[in-house]
Amino acid sequence: MKKIFAIITVASVLLFTSCEKRDYPAGLEEMEHHYYAIFVPNNNTNVVVQRTQTELLKFPVQFYSNFTRGYDAVGKYVLTTAAYEPAAAVRGVDFEIVDRNGNVLPSSDTTYTLVFPQAKKVVDTIYVKLLNNPAPGTRKMELRMIENQTDQFYVDIFSTACRRPVEIR
Repeated sequence: MKKIFAIITVASVLLFTSCEKRDYPAGLEEMEHHYYAIFVPNNNTNVVVQRTQTELLKFPVQFYSNFTRGYDAVGKYVLTTAAYEPAAAVRGVDFEIVDRNGNVLPSSDTTYTLVFPQAKKVVDTIYVKLLNNPAPGTRKMELRMIENQTDQFYVDIFSTACRRPVEIR
């Protein structure tokens, strides 16, 4: 038994000491304009709020970058309710997507943008204003970060932090 243990130990030491040391580059050119925008905290946790809440709902979004660029990177997010029928929340009735001052952000197709000046690493915020709809029952909706690829940059997402389901009670 001691011989087998000694052989395994020697083999393990040789295996780890004989590994080739590689010099990996600091970055890949094809990834230099590839960024990530995700919800903070880094998860897809459901958020439950009371319809009577008067302060704005705040959903922080982390933009990951190690650079300062000559362009502004643009992250995109959508508002979706299809998966929640018939208890879907209605924009303009149950809530609105707003800026930090409570002004409604226009959108013809429920797609919104977050602009990251000079593509610098930063945390921005998505704001939702509840409208205190008196209709009984729980309403649901979801904010979802989506990919945005252009000729200049690619703002990607993490599947573990791209959704923020909201339940309005």
